[in-house]
Amino acid sequence: MNLRERFVHGGIVAVMRGAYAWERLRDGVGFDLLGWSYREDPYPAYARLREIDPVHWSRVVPGWVLSRYDDVVEALGDPRLSADERNWKRYPMIAARRRRMGVPEPYSDGAASMLRLDAPDHTRLRRLVSRAFTPRAIERMRPRIEAIADRLLTRVADHGEIELVRDFSAPLPVIVIAEMLGVPPEDHERFRHWSDEGVRTLGFGDADDIRRSVAAQEQLRGYLEGIVAARRREPRDDLVSALVAAEEMGDRLGSGELFAQIMLILVAGNETTTNLIGNGLIALLRHPDQLEILRRDPDRIPAAIDELVRYDSPVQLTSRMAPFDLEFRGRRVRRGEQLVLLLGAANRDPSAFPDPDRLDVTRLDVRPLSFGHGVHFCLGAQLARLESEIAFRALLATFARIDLARDRIEWGDNTVLRGPRRLDLKVLRRRRAEGSWRRHVASQHLA
Repeated sequence: MNLRERFVHGGIVAVMRGAYAWERLRDGVGFDLLGWSYREDPYPAYARLREIDPVHWSRVVPGWVLSRYDDVVEALGDPRLSADERNWKRYPMIAARRRRMGVPEPYSDGAASMLRLDAPDHTRLRRLVSRAFTPRAIERMRPRIEAIADRLLTRVADHGEIELVRDFSAPLPVIVIAEMLGVPPEDHERFRHWSDEGVRTLGFGDADDIRRSVAAQEQLRGYLEGIVAARRREPRDDLVSALVAAEEMGDRLGSGELFAQIMLILVAGNETTTNLIGNGLIALLRHPDQLEILRRDPDRIPAAIDELVRYDSPVQLTSRMAPFDLEFRGRRVRRGEQLVLLLGAANRDPSAFPDPDRLDVTRLDVRPLSFGHGVHFCLGAQLARLESEIAFRALLATFARIDLARDRIEWGDNTVLRGPRRLDLKVLRRRRAEGSWRRHVASQHLA
């Protein structure tokens, strides 16, 4: 950042810290978006919000902050509310800031993902993209994902220590998504870099975050344009070929739309699964009785994924905008105001989940909001669940013992996504025939 940008960013941070202090004095509670305690453990603060002011006006955001399960469900399904950030009153200021920096606006060139669009645009794009994410198409990927997990763990199984993010939870979904897109193995590491940089614009970031994110997206777009051109000439059995050929009622994805959806698939399919595996393993290691349940009965793992994703959500929040004045839960929401939906807080609401701060992998009828709800429910949720199921099966089958190498977890600093930046583990390899866990799983599915 240059000197002016540093000064402006510092001023914004100071205003936000002051706004949070004022909230605490006024309401007895506040939404501390920038506090480090929010990164390490946001759930005590979420509990105070739910108890004291569950529909909270925050000067920090600014906007309405919702923390109860029923309120978040209602907001996600409310057709009056918009996912399109152009309906937010602060959007013109954000667009102007990006123009001053010389970087494209979020919605320029039709390059908006369906995550941030409303009907009919969202409906059309989701219909075109969803063909690659049918339950049958996802389940067909199981053997390949198992082979990738097996290969990644075989490389490090005898080391005694592993760094989970670097060695396993990050490369697994990157390789899966890259192969879906037809990206050759030698470019997988670049894909991971572009994904990591691309999410810097999620939540609160400075000018450097914006520039790095936009640069990564432009590099990725340039790379993908070559793949798209090649698939137009010679289609293959991959996701890019399917998206290029996608046609519904005479409509096709435009070039900007095509890139935006691929970027969404890459980031959502990568960051969410990486964090799900990391958060889930931390939760299990801190609750050894629950880990032991899954060790004794690995076939419980698929059902346990929803409890793990509920307990510590890889996506902590999302938002909706009010396109016009409306009333929500007895509050007057004015046109252009934002509603911040705390998915992580809703997942710990005692009115929805008895004893919500207890991890229980045998919990029944778990319906977490980590993948959203309603028309914007995550298209790749089933893929994330499958990858995570396979990851936990592989970890427990490969290692007879897994322990945290350090008590203090190094968490990422993204305000939207939650997961460990790195996770050092001490491991003891289980002595058994290589690949036997894969044959067991295959036999279960064939049965």
